[in-house]
Amino acid sequence: MAFPEYAEHDGLGLAALVAKGEVSAGEVLEAAIERIERHNGALNAVVHKAYDEARQVVAGGLPDGPFRGVPFLIKDLGAQVAGWPRTSGSNFAQVAADTEDSELVRRYRAAGVVLVGKSNTPEFGIPGVTHSDRLGACRNPWNPDHISGGSSGGAASATAAGIVPLAHASDGLGSIRIPAACCGLVGMKITRDRTPICEVSDGALGFSVHHVVSRTVRDSAAMLDATGYAQPGDPFQAPAKAGPYLAEIEKSPGKLRIAWSAETPNGRPISGEVAEAMARTVELLKGLGHEVFEQGLGIDQRLLYRAQGLASAANFSANVQRWIERLGREPGDDELGPLARRGFEAGKRITGQQAFWGFQQLRLMNRQILAAFESFDVYLTPVMSTPAPRVDWLDPRMSDTKDFDKRQAATYATTPPANFTGQPSLSLPLWQSRDGLPIGMMFTGRFADEATLYRLAGQLEKELPWKDRRPPIWN
Repeated sequence: MAFPEYAEHDGLGLAALVAKGEVSAGEVLEAAIERIERHNGALNAVVHKAYDEARQVVAGGLPDGPFRGVPFLIKDLGAQVAGWPRTSGSNFAQVAADTEDSELVRRYRAAGVVLVGKSNTPEFGIPGVTHSDRLGACRNPWNPDHISGGSSGGAASATAAGIVPLAHASDGLGSIRIPAACCGLVGMKITRDRTPICEVSDGALGFSVHHVVSRTVRDSAAMLDATGYAQPGDPFQAPAKAGPYLAEIEKSPGKLRIAWSAETPNGRPISGEVAEAMARTVELLKGLGHEVFEQGLGIDQRLLYRAQGLASAANFSANVQRWIERLGREPGDDELGPLARRGFEAGKRITGQQAFWGFQQLRLMNRQILAAFESFDVYLTPVMSTPAPRVDWLDPRMSDTKDFDKRQAATYATTPPANFTGQPSLSLPLWQSRDGLPIGMMFTGRFADEATLYRLAGQLEKELPWKDRRPPIWN
């Protein structure tokens, strides 16, 4: 299979070619492998290669799922793949080889994908940029001097470059939507517990979900159809969907009430090219017949993030303690990066009362946020305050963690609340900067209402098709 033909198709398109016998799953796999070898040196998106195993899996026959024969990457954080190493982007938290697949990985295999390797992630998935001492910096195929986002930056970089049509990703504070925005992809942060969590412990207080980044809306919807159902024993199962998400994208969303806001936690309005893109989005939605109006969430965002900081720091420290118990030793001085070390030590100083105060305050404020959605269907904001910054400007390894915090705050302002509430939230690559970097817009829906977001996404994809936009690292 010639590579240009491989690049023309999304995941469902490749699977259709395999099903018709026009190409073999082996030919599709070799096209992906060739692409990894050609471009991974510039991107550092794929950090574990499993070519021989993938060839054996294809030779042994694949299940007849919707993505049969489609090459696929697993993020090197949380999800377990039998026989594969797991690093979590850390020099400390090492697993030489996991003994079994996570439930979600089993569902991916049943969908027919061919696992070809693991994608880059920052240490413990902490920052919004994929860069660590362990795995190195992942770069953006639109401009390798710029970040691919985090913490699913490897998945996004590989997908945007055409290495794979979609890839596993996870989102605890924006880690699907931020890389999707940086790299020009579709990134759906799904409803809490819509798919099984992969972490051995609850690594993010229920904030984290697992799904994919993709080049098309239909791939996102079809993969959620294949994987998004209850796991026995889950204590907080998401409400069942009304019907297939793949069917939703062909339906009209009707006239939606869409609130929009450019408010940020620090009170500084989003400006520049992102603000211009936001204004164009508002006018586009009005032109499509939706009722669009400016309205914030009406919450004290500083209080929200203070509460989250207490709860998350204590929880992170507890997770590191589990690694200490597993490995039988404390992390060495050079085994935790600055952000992980700070979080671990800070969490140990937080009292139980403080941690539970933070968690309770989050619960109270979640009610405020969810109540606001009674007056509108969808909430629109930019995903980021700026296009993807330079790799050398946003480096999580810098020793001045307070300066890094300020730089992150100037870049990411809008994604976390949907993680706190558990709502679905979707990044769409509607625009590009004057320098050619993608600019993502974020659409957040009511709890468990991915269907409305997929209908709206289908409408916008037809209005502003992005699938055939190609970054410089592509051919």
